[in-house]
Amino acid sequence: MAGRIDSFLGGSPLSVVIRLVILSLIVGVVLSWLDWSPRDVWFAIEDFVRWVWFSLFGSFQRATDYFLLGAAIVIPVFLISRFLKMGRGTR
Repeated sequence: MAGRIDSFLGGSPLSVVIRLVILSLIVGVVLSWLDWSPRDVWFAIEDFVRWVWFSLFGSFQRATDYFLLGAAIVIPVFLISRFLKMGRGTR
């Protein structure tokens, strides 16, 4: 069982805790130096996810609108040309 835990954590639990504490302190100092709070980081992530969501689905909406606009012209022209070719007896 201890081997599985060590394998999952990437080392012994004590060494992993020590590495996480040191890394957390370093990241905390850097964020404090940048004058960022955890709330600022959370809001930045939230804004980024919102921007990605609207960019992807906003683009999809525009593409759908362009498709429907083009299809309103292309499909009737295609059908008329096919009917005219059928009327002339050529394929």
